[in-house]
Amino acid sequence: MDEALLRSLTPGVLAVLVRRGADFAAAEDAVQEALLQAVRVWPADPPRDTRGWLVTAAWRRFLDATRAETARRHREVRVEEEPLPGPAPAVDDTLQLYFLCAHPSLTPASAVALTLRAVGGLTTRQIARAYLVPEATMAQRISRAKRTVSGVRFDRPGDVGTVLRVLYLVFNEGYSGDVDLAAEAVRLTRQLAARIDHPEVSGLLALMLLHHARRAARTASDGSLVPLAEQDRGRWDTGAIAEGVGILQAALSRDRLGEYQAQAAVAALHADAPTAEETDWPQIVEWYDELARLTDSPVVRLNRAVAVGEADGPRAGLAALAALDDSLPRHTAVAAYLHERDGDLAKAARLYAEAAHRAPDLAERDHLTRQAARLNARGGR
Repeated sequence: MDEALLRSLTPGVLAVLVRRGADFAAAEDAVQEALLQAVRVWPADPPRDTRGWLVTAAWRRFLDATRAETARRHREVRVEEEPLPGPAPAVDDTLQLYFLCAHPSLTPASAVALTLRAVGGLTTRQIARAYLVPEATMAQRISRAKRTVSGVRFDRPGDVGTVLRVLYLVFNEGYSGDVDLAAEAVRLTRQLAARIDHPEVSGLLALMLLHHARRAARTASDGSLVPLAEQDRGRWDTGAIAEGVGILQAALSRDRLGEYQAQAAVAALHADAPTAEETDWPQIVEWYDELARLTDSPVVRLNRAVAVGEADGPRAGLAALAALDDSLPRHTAVAAYLHERDGDLAKAARLYAEAAHRAPDLAERDHLTRQAARLNARGGR
């Protein structure tokens, strides 16, 4: 059974049920039951139209569940509303569903969490990591969001900013390699940019293109991570870089700076450098200062500490790092890198090993473990 195929079909099927009047929680339950049936049935009897099969199966389950609750809900379900078997319309409902899930009855944070879980295909653990909160806390937040929208008719689209946040987080998870969703996030952001004339939509599209352009160089043939400074820049997609820079320049010219434009400006400066040594780090620090002003994000300040270490020397970077909470994800890895740059190999090796123990995924853990081993081999023990 192709799990990636099922995951790619889920948003469109869910959108059909919501558009036909199903409340979100009931629609999600029905789609999940249809997916389970597909896992059981398809290996022996694969359908010719997978999406149409799922729409029909999910709608039938929704109708069955609604009929069982008619007395409590006082709602009549007409059997003739059931869609006929056969090909479903070739309409991409995913972006519409992102807007519908950003419902005005939800806070932006809850809307993002719910959409990432129900539409984006991310696990609760991945969403919790993106928000820097415990998994149990995020599970409660998603449950509350589902209760809030239970029974609500999804006929009022939500805020563009909330949708942008969802697309940004989906892209980040796809780019990390945990879930291959980066290309889908780029596709949806292109659609959004074609529909909405907004500098931050353009900023997010530029940011995605500039990062996606480097994807082929981010891993070695054995699957290990390749740091930005060591990447083969000849493998970067120059067409995507040129497109991203052009979109960014047009957005910046409107003088309505936002966080995605600022992040894209940092990515453009990396993309513009022929070599790592020629990177314009002082200007990157300035853009991180703008980002910190716009977002007040501890992750931005952590990245700024790295940039300061490159622009003004490792001790300046360590001084910037000292002002931050050492429980931040990747704080220890940054400290290890800056101590290595400062010549303290023993401390750097110890910190790399500690960072590896805290790493959120296997690829990053292996990379940090290799860094510790490399320094230990040089006498950092």
